[in-house]
Amino acid sequence: MHTPEQSQLGKTSAYADQYDPSLLFPLPRQPKRDEIGIQDKLPFFGADLWTAFELSWLNQRGKPQVALAHFTIPCETPNIIESKSFKLYLNSFNNTRFDSLEAVQERLREDINEALWRGAPARLSSASVRVMAPEHFETQRVQELEGLSLDRLDVECTDYSPRPDLLKADHDNPPVTETLVSHLLKSNCLVTGQPDWGSVQISYTGAAIDQEGLLRYIVSFRNHNEFHEQCVERIFMDIMRLCRPLKLSVYARYTRRGGLDINPLRTSAPMAIPQNVRTARQ
Repeated sequence: MHTPEQSQLGKTSAYADQYDPSLLFPLPRQPKRDEIGIQDKLPFFGADLWTAFELSWLNQRGKPQVALAHFTIPCETPNIIESKSFKLYLNSFNNTRFDSLEAVQERLREDINEALWRGAPARLSSASVRVMAPEHFETQRVQELEGLSLDRLDVECTDYSPRPDLLKADHDNPPVTETLVSHLLKSNCLVTGQPDWGSVQISYTGAAIDQEGLLRYIVSFRNHNEFHEQCVERIFMDIMRLCRPLKLSVYARYTRRGGLDINPLRTSAPMAIPQNVRTARQ
């Protein structure tokens, strides 16, 4: 079993410019899920939406090609892929010749699914890959997360490690349905401690969640060391446990590092995966 400390994070890494799928470094999801009480069946649905802004290869005449790539990784995969290893893997395409964009897309799909499901007895789902050529770049929109801004609240913040006890809901009045957004989510890389900046959208139906407490809770991740996917799952589980909504979804969009952004979604009920549309900060 790989651990984050065994990855290339925080280490000097050689730049490989010839295709090398062995660079992908899968990390098991379960150890961090154990910490938040997820043992057997997942209590949520969802996916991790990745965007690669630095993808290039050579055509058969040696001419460089560039593209964007969107990856949708189901949350039920037993592994995530450590992001620096993902970057090194993508860089290994740079001086490698491929017949077509479609050949690159298929190679990405095969390699990434192998890493995500490595060690599992069977694949229950597959990650999808969409590679986009420059003539389609103009279709890429910038759009902010919709919802009522929690950041409008003038709250005093004193806690910078997760404080789930700040969460509470009003169970004495009828349930509400609302979507709340904050741009004040910040956490740190689990291994290097480098900052990860994000926006988070919380949609729910149920007892009204105390908005000041929710904002202070989001801010309390500021010095917390955990990967993006793990932070979103922790937020989801804390809200479900302490506020007990009837329905809940938590969606975060993190700013890119190394040409990659990671945007996890976790939801209590099946729903369509949102379009991977970046925010202004991304």
